Amino acid sequence: MAEFKDCKIEFPSKPPVPVTKPVFAQGEKPKEPDKMSLWGSHDPAIFHDPVSGNYYTYCTGAIARRSADMITWENIGKVVENPPKESFDWVGDNGIWAPDIIKMGNEYRLYCSNSTWGVRQSCIFLAVADNAEGPFIPRGCVIKTSEDSLVNAIDANLIKDEETGDIYMTYGSFWGGCHIIKLDKETGLAAEEGIGKCIACRPKWVDCAIEGPYIRYNPDTKYYYLFVSYGSLKSDYNIRVGRSIKVTGPYYDVNGRDMTDLDDYKNEVGYMIACGYHFNDGQGYMGPGHNSVLRDFDNEWYLVCHIREHDFKVPQISTMHIHKMLWTPDGWPVLNPQCYAGEKTQLIGKELIAGEYERIKLVPSIPQGVINSVPMTLEQDGRFTCCSINGHWEYIDGTTISISYGNTVETYKVTPAWDWQLDERTLAITGKDQYGVAVWGKKL
Repeated sequence: MAEFKDCKIEFPSKPPVPVTKPVFAQGEKPKEPDKMSLWGSHDPAIFHDPVSGNYYTYCTGAIARRSADMITWENIGKVVENPPKESFDWVGDNGIWAPDIIKMGNEYRLYCSNSTWGVRQSCIFLAVADNAEGPFIPRGCVIKTSEDSLVNAIDANLIKDEETGDIYMTYGSFWGGCHIIKLDKETGLAAEEGIGKCIACRPKWVDCAIEGPYIRYNPDTKYYYLFVSYGSLKSDYNIRVGRSIKVTGPYYDVNGRDMTDLDDYKNEVGYMIACGYHFNDGQGYMGPGHNSVLRDFDNEWYLVCHIREHDFKVPQISTMHIHKMLWTPDGWPVLNPQCYAGEKTQLIGKELIAGEYERIKLVPSIPQGVINSVPMTLEQDGRFTCCSINGHWEYIDGTTISISYGNTVETYKVTPAWDWQLDERTLAITGKDQYGVAVWGKKL
């Protein structure tokens, strides 16, 4: 067991601006927070363009932003002017929601939802461009749904079958859940009739509240991972994960439960990796959801989501958080609880990990609440204390530790981070126990 006693941690520098707040191009003035505000960041889809080298996000309102480092962002503006006539005639509104992008050859394909709040009279349409910044020109409708449909045609995400090369679109929300359908690689439109196959849904007693499906393949684990949002943009919005050996599913959570299992009276189906949280100092947050995931060119992973400041009384506009995503030894994603600040995965010595921490265990609840942190201590001699709990911790290697107490074993990844609450460098730990409950911590 290597302990890396003399290693020096390369901490991220203080970021130039908080990523939790909207960022403007030089000279641009903030706009009033209307329903399609340019400075809100709702339903962000992340994309790293191999041509320009820039990172982009595409958000509801067809608003795009550009960044060189995923820390400082510049508004590009609206990249799709209006839905195609067929979609407008079907929906009766020009609203564009939740775009997602895929590059096919030299063509950039942006899949956009056209809908209005709370109905199934919706359409997903395709718009294309020859670059990542558009303008994207509508090509046609991919799928339309009505009030008689089982599913709602919104929240598209594109994923390639690694074995066949076929392209699929997962989509849907509420009602009949999230589905996946095959696309024509040449046109980008649907390659089959109907609504596709259901891969995730929820029972009626929780309002069938599921949306924002997003699938990514991890070549290291050989699994496809399905990320979905539970809730309805309320304070209990949270992100759950299942995985499958096939892109079309079935998708199972960390406890082997099918993501379509409606026998879920304890809100336990789906491995929850993000929910409302509050560390002791600084702003608390609620409602993380409608995420996207980036596996970057260097095999580093990131999760991007919208989130709101914790305030039940005053409606809060959604802003964007970006988290570094790491992987547990048994092949499940975990998030650095602190927003991304340029930190790099590196080996960290045991003596640097010991110390005082704040800890948050992301236990599913009904409804999902905003979870406060509690103090915990990792002693140099291996003792672990957390309030009245006593146990021990073990240094496994330069990026991994475990904590044991009672009959519970938690396995963590360790990473440098920027503490946004205390405005200083820190270490973050992120992992889960053997029962599939995620745990976050930051060193004080």
